[in-house]
Amino acid sequence: RLCELLDNASRGWRKLAELAGAEKRFKCSTEELEMCSLKVLEPRGSPTQCLLQLLAERDCTLRYLLGCLERMGHEQACQVLSSAVQDVIRIIVQPDSQVVAEGTQVSLTCCATGPPGLAYQWFCGRQEVPGATSPELVIDTATPAGQPEWYICRVNCGATFTFSRWAHVQVEKSSSPSSASGYCSTMVGLQILQQPRPCCLAEGDTLVLECRAIGNPPPQYQWFRNRRPVEGAQAPQFQVKLVTTAERGSYSCRVFNLFHEVWSQEVDVEIGEGPRQTSVTPYLLCSQARVSHCVTTPPSPVLAATDKVALLIGNMHYLHHKQLQAPIVDVHALGALLRQLDFKVVSLLDLRKAEMQMAVDEFLLLLDKGVYAGLLYYAGHGYENFGNSFMVPIDAPSAYTSEHCLCVQWVLREMQQRRTGLNIFLLDMCRKRNLNDDIIPQVGALEVTANIVFGYATCADAEAYELSQGELSNGIFVTFLKRWLLEDEKITVLLDKVAEDMGTLEITRGRQALELRSNLSERRALTDPICLPGQDESSARNLQWAKAHVLPESQHLCFDCGVAVQLGFAAEFSNIMIIYTRVVAAPKDIIKCEARLTDIPEELDVDLKCTNKESPEELGSPLVAIWSLGCPSCCLYSRICGLQKLQQELAFTVCLQYCYQGMDDFVEERQRVNVGRPLIAKLNLQ
Repeated sequence: RLCELLDNASRGWRKLAELAGAEKRFKCSTEELEMCSLKVLEPRGSPTQCLLQLLAERDCTLRYLLGCLERMGHEQACQVLSSAVQDVIRIIVQPDSQVVAEGTQVSLTCCATGPPGLAYQWFCGRQEVPGATSPELVIDTATPAGQPEWYICRVNCGATFTFSRWAHVQVEKSSSPSSASGYCSTMVGLQILQQPRPCCLAEGDTLVLECRAIGNPPPQYQWFRNRRPVEGAQAPQFQVKLVTTAERGSYSCRVFNLFHEVWSQEVDVEIGEGPRQTSVTPYLLCSQARVSHCVTTPPSPVLAATDKVALLIGNMHYLHHKQLQAPIVDVHALGALLRQLDFKVVSLLDLRKAEMQMAVDEFLLLLDKGVYAGLLYYAGHGYENFGNSFMVPIDAPSAYTSEHCLCVQWVLREMQQRRTGLNIFLLDMCRKRNLNDDIIPQVGALEVTANIVFGYATCADAEAYELSQGELSNGIFVTFLKRWLLEDEKITVLLDKVAEDMGTLEITRGRQALELRSNLSERRALTDPICLPGQDESSARNLQWAKAHVLPESQHLCFDCGVAVQLGFAAEFSNIMIIYTRVVAAPKDIIKCEARLTDIPEELDVDLKCTNKESPEELGSPLVAIWSLGCPSCCLYSRICGLQKLQQELAFTVCLQYCYQGMDDFVEERQRVNVGRPLIAKLNLQ
């Protein structure tokens, strides 16, 4: 339908191309416009369809296309586009269900984005609320207490519409006993009506804690266990099915809105280890008697860490084997979570055998007797023979054996010699038998310690899978691991929960299941706090770690013509860096100007298709939305991979091309730039 409307000479596709070209990356060349116009010679050819295809390939958004059609004044085309695409209207603020006191007013809000002219209509049940045609609905509470009313909002633009979620308003009598129990007279505008209650449960029971409040704006909730926030627990009711002793502790709920904050009372939850009680009377007696018995139980000692370090390796682009998609996303997600837990993280992508060996050697330098936890995560191809696991580097030959790979048990033996307090291996790889390898490697005897945890993404002689989600892929293991990683749990308990979650995924049931091996005797957790040691003890280790995270400083280059160019840097991983150039000043008589990178060292993995791009999205990295937040606009971006291969300092040329007013030819100036050894290159892994 759009093609029918725009395939004409007056106010059609050529005007659309002109307006879309206001943003440089959507501008079509003369040859491309000629290619579009020649489509009329084909039996079913359409210049508009050809133009839309060009815009789509350059990641033109629907919102931008609608804006161009609006500037054209083509109302019919705007209407066709907005009505044809159902998801053009998106609700960004949903109305919240509320419990309110009798005699007060309550406000429900629904906000949406979409094409111009969005209209709102509120409903109570199936009936329209007269005059309720704005994003905010203010209602009084004339409804009798105890009878909730259900509200919903419709947002439409022409024939296109969508509905918000339902919100119910429950009216409570202000004199009800529940409101008196938690009312704080100093917290005007936010009142707790129902407080959580202490409880004593047996393993396998369901834990239910509830905190209800009223307020305007509507209250929000965050549950805490042992004064730490519980991830995902942001509803009035907190529920855990099939509890274990790991759930015992003190719980409270933070209730807040835009103007106020109030905390519920802190209650203790005790989880017994005996058989589940089916009689009601013993359960009630335990709940009442726990004040004199359970509180006197001394708490478990909190183990403190002097340091926590992690090496994350993701191999994707194999030279002789199937390419993988998930490691880039998994390594980045895991690294971000571990940094929240105060881990020192080195994250590397696509390593050859020698580079993997050197990376592990540098990792071992970060470990000593004072280090609490050493964590190694690997995502890539792998195999297991005779009880030994092997990580496959990207340069492994098609018929690889143990001599081409890195043995996990060898790494463990080296870690034991460093006397690390906790050794964690998370291996996100296949564990099939390698029929090309019948050698039993001699890695040496392992010491008898009680501090080793292995988390395998799959069982022995089984495969590990990736989960495709649009343009991104996650490994099954990390998809579930990142839900639990920040939990204050013993590491083995945490991995047990990951295993339970993985078992609920239908598509891999019977094909992939997490396997946990551990001899851990103490309650050690990734969340254990760090107690800083003396400066002499940690300074060398901190310096070694800091080396792998130093970016070159941003600098300004001044050219003879008077143009000033900013050169900036961002890190995607410890061995992948983004370089961007931006023209920050130019004389008035220079009308066109851009600065490009050239002469990048050949030993680096640099795809010319990923250099000098006008937008971060064109670099093809799924992590653009994260690292590009700190980058300025109107830049040219280049992605430099494989920094561990640098044999000398990183030097390249900035080529400035500019055009004076009234001239067609471009003038070129060049400057050579040396930025030293950035990120992992400082460790000389070569």
